[in-house]
Amino acid sequence: MVQVLESLESRLRNWTQPVVRWARRKSPWILHFNSGGCNGCDIEILDTLTPRYDVERLGILKEACPRHADVLVVTGPVTRQTRDRLRRIYEQMAEPKWVVAVGSCSCSGGIFAGGHNVVGGVGEVLPVDLYIPGCPCRPEAIIDGIAKLLGKI
Repeated sequence: MVQVLESLESRLRNWTQPVVRWARRKSPWILHFNSGGCNGCDIEILDTLTPRYDVERLGILKEACPRHADVLVVTGPVTRQTRDRLRRIYEQMAEPKWVVAVGSCSCSGGIFAGGHNVVGGVGEVLPVDLYIPGCPCRPEAIIDGIAKLLGKI
């Protein structure tokens, strides 16, 4: 009986995996986290979510809970105060998960690099899948970057 259930579970998993991959590629849910920057990139990320740029047409939705998000979008340099919070949020996300660093500050620390309270860019704390440089990033660059990430997925 146990072998039959395991076999059935294996067949079901093999059948659903392509559907799950297709759904992730067509509808990534992003979680935005500001780790201590000037909010310039945050404004641009919010601009991408407005009807002017309409990223929902690509299936991209902003999510408030890390347990439901696929992509973690981080802006600002990582400070000592936000380092542990950022790791905790990343650990709460379900697999597979991707990290996008938006802006010069999150890519390398930006103008805050070398500060006494700044750890550096997001890559110092988490594995980053995509870097989108700029100070601040334009919404077109953010959309292009996330589209490239969708192609990678």
